[in-house]
Amino acid sequence: MQTFTIETEFIPLIQLLKAMNWVEHGGMAQRVVEEGLVKYNGEVDFRKRLKVRKGDVVEFEGMKVQVL
Repeated sequence: MQTFTIETEFIPLIQLLKAMNWVEHGGMAQRVVEEGLVKYNGEVDFRKRLKVRKGDVVEFEGMKVQVL
């Protein structure tokens, strides 16, 4: 599992997917979330504006990241 450190209270899910280089651009990030391809803390989540906070785990295509 990878880790990603944030200095703020949260990072939007779309930005996290881009920052991890799991998607090429924001439009692609929105599409994979809408299609239910992203898990948030073990559950599929369709919210594009989801606020990912410290301690959360995001999964996509077999990759996992924990936000610190």
